[in-house]
Order: sequence, then structure tokens, then C-alpha cells
Amino acid sequence: MRMLKVAIVIVVSMFLSLGTIAQQSTGRGFNTASLDKSFKPCDDFNQFANGGWITTNAIPAAFPEWGRFDELTERNRDTLHKILDDASKNTMAVRGSNEQKIGDYYASFMDEAKIESEGIKPLQPELKRIAGLKDLKSLQAEVAHLHGIGVNAMFDFTAAQDRKDSTQMIGEATQGGLGLPDRDYYLKDDEKSKQTRDAYLKYVTTLFELMGDESIASAFSAKAILTLETKLASASMTRVELRDPNTTYHKMAIADLKTLTPDFSWPGYFHDINGSKIAAINVGQPEFFKELNRQLTAASLEVWKTYLRFHLVNRLAPGLSSKFVDANFDFYNRTLTGTTEMLPRWKRGVANTDRALGEALGQVYVEKAFTPQAKAHALEMVNNLISALREDLSTLGWMGDATRKQATLKLDAFAKKIGYPDKWRDYSSLKIDRSSFIANRLSVRQYEFKRDMNKIGKPVDRSEWDISPPTVNAYYNPQMNEIVFPAGILQSPFYDPNADDAINYGGIGAVIGHEMTHGFDDEGRQFDADGNLKNWWSDADLKNFNDRAECVVKQFDSFVVDAKDNIHQNGKLVVGESIADLGGLTIAYVAFEKSLEGKPRPANIDGFTPEQRFFLGWAQVWADNIRPEYTRLLVNLDPHPLARFRINGPLSNLSEFAKAWNCSDTDPMTRPEKDRCRIW
Repeated sequence: MRMLKVAIVIVVSMFLSLGTIAQQSTGRGFNTASLDKSFKPCDDFNQFANGGWITTNAIPAAFPEWGRFDELTERNRDTLHKILDDASKNTMAVRGSNEQKIGDYYASFMDEAKIESEGIKPLQPELKRIAGLKDLKSLQAEVAHLHGIGVNAMFDFTAAQDRKDSTQMIGEATQGGLGLPDRDYYLKDDEKSKQTRDAYLKYVTTLFELMGDESIASAFSAKAILTLETKLASASMTRVELRDPNTTYHKMAIADLKTLTPDFSWPGYFHDINGSKIAAINVGQPEFFKELNRQLTAASLEVWKTYLRFHLVNRLAPGLSSKFVDANFDFYNRTLTGTTEMLPRWKRGVANTDRALGEALGQVYVEKAFTPQAKAHALEMVNNLISALREDLSTLGWMGDATRKQATLKLDAFAKKIGYPDKWRDYSSLKIDRSSFIANRLSVRQYEFKRDMNKIGKPVDRSEWDISPPTVNAYYNPQMNEIVFPAGILQSPFYDPNADDAINYGGIGAVIGHEMTHGFDDEGRQFDADGNLKNWWSDADLKNFNDRAECVVKQFDSFVVDAKDNIHQNGKLVVGESIADLGGLTIAYVAFEKSLEGKPRPANIDGFTPEQRFFLGWAQVWADNIRPEYTRLLVNLDPHPLARFRINGPLSNLSEFAKAWNCSDTDPMTRPEKDRCRIW
């Protein structure tokens, strides 16, 4: 699933009907106070377009970065806060109703006094289970139990679409079980990585001390966990390797699994997760599971019990008493992202409730913030952008007719999900009350895991959504061949009903185009119109595409993130998102130009031509300040480029940009013709 940090895309003059979803519009769509005219647009467009905003929008202490996404997320959070505050006060809500569940869940999180008084007590039954493990069989049974409550120890197991039969759901086992964000944090030898591992050891030690262990024993336990996790990390695939869906598809029958991991009983695991009828699964990374099998016997049972204790408490630490919350925040936020202050409790409660009961909360949210009329007009915009991409495909010089036909079939088969699901999730079997937040959290995870496991062996439900309606994001899912735009993102600055078309095409239009062209990026192009992993490209067309994609890789490899430590963007990691940004802008600009045909030329606004305002619309979406620590984290993990490169990178390839701003061939924002990347 390709998130935009998310990107979204849509276009056309009917933007003016979406008034109810655009809060705090600027009236003109672009605030000239955001500009920094000490920079020339042809030298650094990000600084020209957003320098004023960057200067006046310092990062709040509780955030690792602050950008336009965060501004909108905070506005949405205020709306959700009012909904949850009202629901939590309504103690007479009908038992079992969504209002009762979201109200009780939020109220249990906000009962700080009770959570503080209980400390680690809510997890004692789970810790006692781990302490009672006697052998390898009981260890594996405990792993299955922990998976059922959302603690993904050893590995991850989920329901997933069969990549080569997109109509069916199968089980999927993938690498996991690490406490650090990624394998590279265990394996890199640079000084910063060593410091991060030292901080991790300190954190793990602290967590054991909070559980009541002696300091020396806690430090010993932390080292044992780091050693074990390093073994697992060494056999894990890199983020770049994980981008190729062919390298992570290995469908195996039960007999094959026995050969892969002779010391791990998959039939026993399936029985324990109530999936005893599972006959075959996809194993994402066989080499990882071979190493896991070795460690099942190489590491002692006591080490594994220590590992499970840590992962249980670490996973649930943000919902425990303040000592656990503070320790968890200190490492995962302060150390890894540079955040210096925790969000207020109510904000954490809102976010937690949205994650746990997103569609129950979202159902109320869309009633207040997104009308059926808005949904209908947003769908019209998507359809107009699809028309623009279809026209582009018909004239694409480097693509042959056979491939073009398949690409057009795929485009025409796009499922379009706007605003909120047509069918809401059924939470009737989920029990929530005000007695214990941890109990509620475990209940939600049991509900979600059971719901997930029940999908295996059944037809795919194409009505499902992967994010909640209030989310400020969007995505393309290649296996579903769908583009999804929640209500949360269909607001200013992405879309502003009071702005001219140029700003909206550059904002929401390019964001729609971004998601659409994910269907044809380095990953999306490997799936056909039905969502099956299948090559539908001719050899010549595939070479043409790969050559153009490699241009994007090299461009982003050249972008310097930190000159002192010689850190660059990883072009192979961000190539998919960068192709989508370039494609989204290209298609949105074409659609914008078509919208001007047969009409009087729009007047300049604030001294800027319509064409210039299109590019200002794109730039303002990505205005952003970011902490150095978080920058380093994202460069290692995130398939999205940093915001400043999302602005300047694709624009430097576009002759339309150079023409709009009268840039010369020697200006920094104009790449030499031979180096320009062009796909769509």
C-alpha cells in the first residue's frame, strides 16, 4: 500500500462545491506571507515559496516536525476532541453503541489517576504467563497468544491478499520482532548508530528496573535482548529490498514450512491463533525464518522469556503509569526524533481512540465535517484527473501499443474511495467499558486480530478501508487497484473552495495525480488491473520505464541531507514516491491547462500568473520544519523524500516550471536537459 505521507490528487473547476470540508481557508488559497522574496524562485523554490512560513512556524516542543500536514491534523484533532469529550460525558449512552464505546475508551485513557495507581499491575497476568513457560512448545504457544493481543514478538503474522490471486486472502508471515526501528540500527557501525544502540540498551534496562528487576540483572537482560535481536536483524531484508513484491512472495504449504523451520510448529501456531484450517501461507522472507529457527534453540529459554517480557511491556508502555510512559517517550521520541515534550494527555487520547476505533469515531466525524455532496464532487474531480492520465497514456512516446492497452485497462479499473467507507465496520463483538484502559486496549487488539484471522481462506472484501476517515493522508493499494482519499485530507491547504483553480490543481490536483501514478511506479507497475502480481509490460517498454526510473533514483541520490555526515537521500528507497510526485504534477498541470481552454485567461493574483500559482499550490502543501534527529530517522526508514526535496526535485525536471518562472538553463532549479527525468 503506497501512502502519500500521503499524497492526494484531483482536479477541475467544480472545486467550488466542497465548502463544508475546507476549514480556515485563506480566501486566495495562498498566503503571500509564506514567501521569502530574498530567495529567487529559480534558485530554491522551496525557500522562495515557503521561507516566510518556515521562519514563523517553529516546531512545537511536542512534535518532531511541523508542516502543513500537521496543521491540518491538529485542526481535525480539535474536531475529534469535541466528539470524544461529549461521548465520554454521556454515561447514559446505549450499551454496545459506537457512542458508548468511543466514550468509554477515551474516558478510560483519560482516567490518569487510576492508571497511575495501578502501575504495572494490569499486565501481571500476562507476565505470569511468560514466567511459567517450560519448553519450546509453550514458548511458541505464548508467541501465538502475544500476537493475538498485538505484541508482534519474533515475527509478524497477518491476513493478506494472495499476490497472484487477488480475489483470495491468505496468511502471511514476515520478518519482525525488533525493538529498534529497522535492521540497519543494529548493523551500522557509524558513531550515531552506536550511540543509538547504547541509548536502546539504557532504555531496555530501565524498563526491566520498572518491572522490579535488580539493576545488574536488568542490564544483563538488555544485552541479551540486543544480541538476540541483532541476530534477527542480520537476516532481515533491507527497506530497499522489501520494495520488490517478487522477492517477498514465497507461497508455502505446511510441508514446506516444516522444512523451512523444523523447530517451529506451524500447525501448532495455527491452532493457537484459531487458524487451524490454514493450508498454505506466504513467507515474506525465508532467510529470516531460517535464522529465527536457529535462534529458537541457540538462545536459551530464559533469554526468550526475557525477550517476551520486554516486548510485552514495551508495546503497552504508552498506556501504563507515567514512569513507563516517560521511559518509552525518552527513547522513541526524544532520542530517535528529537521531540522534547510529550503531547497533552487529551491529544494522545484522541489519537489512541482514532487508532483503536477509527470507523466508529469516523462515522461521527464525517457527519460533522463531510457531506454527501462533497463526496460526490470529490469523485467528479478524481474522474477528471483519470481522464487526463488516460489521454497522456494514449500519446506516451516511449510506451508501445500492447503495454499502453494494458495500462489503460488498469487505469479504467481503478476503484475510487472518497471520504468514508460505503460500509462501516461492525464493532458489535467488541467489549469496551471504563474499568481499565489496558483491558480496553487488549480487547481492541484481540478483536482486530480475530477479525484479521477470520479473513484467511475467504474472498477479499474490496469495501474495506486501511485508514480512518479523519486521517490526513491518502493511499494507493496496488493489490486492490484502488485510490483512497479520506475526508480528513480534503481540506485546506490541499483543497480550498475559495482559491482559484490554479492553486487547487497544484494542491489537491497534484495529490490526486500522485496516488494515481502510484499504480504505475516501480512497485505498482508490477500488478495488473485485477491486482495480481503479473508482468504486463513488453521487454522494450519495461527497459524504457526502468531507464526513466533510474534517472529519478540518481537525482534523489544526489540530494544532500547532511553535508557534515555525508548523508544523502536514498534514491532506491524513495523512487516510488518520487515517481508519483513527478507524475502527479505532470498530469495535474495538463488537467489545469485543459481547464483554461475556451475561457478568458484568468487574471494574475498577488502579482502571480495562473501558471505560477499552480506551482505555489504544490509548494505550500509541503511547507515543513523538521528536527535533525527525525530527519535522520526518516532518511533511514521512510520511502518518501524529505519535504524540501519533494518540492524542488520534481519541479527541476519540468520545462513548464522553468517557463512559468522564466528560469534560465543555468539556474539551480533547472536541470540540464540531458539529466531531466520524464516519465508521464
